[in-house]
Amino acid sequence: MSSAYESLRGRYVRFSIRDVHLPEPTVILQELHGGDVLEGRVVDFSDSGGEGGVFVVIEVDGLRQPCVLAAERILRTL
Repeated sequence: MSSAYESLRGRYVRFSIRDVHLPEPTVILQELHGGDVLEGRVVDFSDSGGEGGVFVVIEVDGLRQPCVLAAERILRTL
């Protein structure tokens, strides 16, 4: 290891999740934010194609792709 980086040992640093090699970024997000509650607007429904249950399609500000979850998992309406 380069001695230029040795001075980093024990220091607090900032970095982007997208640059992490281990653990997987999805693991980091799950551990840090897995219990967070999101808020969005229901824009569509799906009947899951015969497997039972209704799914909702929800647009969330800040996310490019809508979220899909079982309608029964909605915590509350606003």
